[in-house]
Amino acid sequence: MKGQKRSHTTEDQAPTATAECFTFGDPEAVLDGHTMMTDLGVWLLDNGRYYNPPVSLTGIAKLLRANAYHGPILEFKTNMVMRGFTASRVLKRREMKCAVYDYLVFANTYFQCVRNYYGEVIEMRHLQAINMRRLKEPGRYAMLTISGELVEFQPDEVLHILNYDVSQKIYGLPGYLGAIQSMLLNEDATLFRRRYYKNGAHVGYIFYSSNSGLEEAMRSKIQKAIEGAKGLGNFKNMFLHIPNGAEKDIQILPVGDFSTKDDLEKIKNISRDDIIAAHRIPPALAAIIPQNMAGSFGDVTKIDQVYQRNEIMPIQEDLLEVNDVLPPAAHVSFDMSVTPLI
Repeated sequence: MKGQKRSHTTEDQAPTATAECFTFGDPEAVLDGHTMMTDLGVWLLDNGRYYNPPVSLTGIAKLLRANAYHGPILEFKTNMVMRGFTASRVLKRREMKCAVYDYLVFANTYFQCVRNYYGEVIEMRHLQAINMRRLKEPGRYAMLTISGELVEFQPDEVLHILNYDVSQKIYGLPGYLGAIQSMLLNEDATLFRRRYYKNGAHVGYIFYSSNSGLEEAMRSKIQKAIEGAKGLGNFKNMFLHIPNGAEKDIQILPVGDFSTKDDLEKIKNISRDDIIAAHRIPPALAAIIPQNMAGSFGDVTKIDQVYQRNEIMPIQEDLLEVNDVLPPAAHVSFDMSVTPLI
């Protein structure tokens, strides 16, 4: 930002005061540059060995800690899906719970099928979706290590359950991606408030002096007093005395007081509503307190039954695809019985 100085003088008068004008640049986008959704697409990497996921899996994982709603909602849905799960000697409950969480977060989940000499599956191990990649050859998968190396699996050794994506059939995409901006806005609003109080520089005004007789020593004292008000936990008032000063020699021109015009609550509520809508979870199950304390979100029992029937059961049915590779005696199941609504 550059200041442009202009003097208001006449030919017979030496300049006595200088007005300073500042110009500001154009507004910039909050999320400038590349985002997770900028390069949406699937293509072969590593000399054509494996397909690149359409979005950054690391970025999706970081979103779990971006705000107070997104991550806990996915954990809650995982517990809902696992309610009534019956494990088997081949697929343990712990392995299935990790797979369910991966499926809800990434819309992809992977199992390693360990077979005996006769080709029967004797154990299913969960594989972390964030590290798994589909190879060029059909039915082939590999795990990407921290060093960038690929650990390849044998053909049909990996069972991949994915959510359908209309753009490609290599990887699944979670349905909540449209709420990413709201997730980040919720985080930014909270961080802005924390930084505001931590910094302590609460100058939301212009300190304007029209007294041409203000001495340099007095100006220096005012400057030091304002600068001394900054810092952690500083909410200081300032006393100013100018001998023989006129009524409007010193003026305070507010330009935006965060303490009197606080939109944090509105931003948090709007972004929160977007997040729970993207997850299709009723507010009563998202631990949200009604704005009207005299009201409520309705009968939680009935809400739970509707949610179980319309949201959780379809996910359970998708995950039961594991039974396609398990021996009949080792099939797993979910308790999908829902109490009839009265």
